[in-house]
Amino acid sequence: MNGSAQTQNQQRPMPMEPQRGQRGYVAPPANIAASENEYVLEIEMPGVEKQGLEVTVEGNELTIIGRRKQDLPEGELLYSETPLSMDYRRTFELGLDVDTSKIRAEMDQGVLKLHLPRRENAKRRKIEVSG
Repeated sequence: MNGSAQTQNQQRPMPMEPQRGQRGYVAPPANIAASENEYVLEIEMPGVEKQGLEVTVEGNELTIIGRRKQDLPEGELLYSETPLSMDYRRTFELGLDVDTSKIRAEMDQGVLKLHLPRRENAKRRKIEVSG
């Protein structure tokens, strides 16, 4: 990659900016991929089931909360430093090109995958020049 292309990529704003942490929650790792039609946001929340998820969007703010609760069977002792219960939380500021009314979410083996479609008027299109 040449220096000018790298500088150009570094100056591009991210489509979604993570906001700083909220107290009492663990900020789970997240990956963001972009295509011409959508952004795909993957968030790892091990031990969280679909029932423990809350995904909300208000204005351009996307908030994800995941609650992991595991009870220790009666009579068993815990010899691990990993907490049985944990609350995850991540908030993202969405770009204006995201169509928030069409966001889809799916959960599979502790990974939440959100599909954030781009608005039609935000997609790249070729403009014919006449004359």
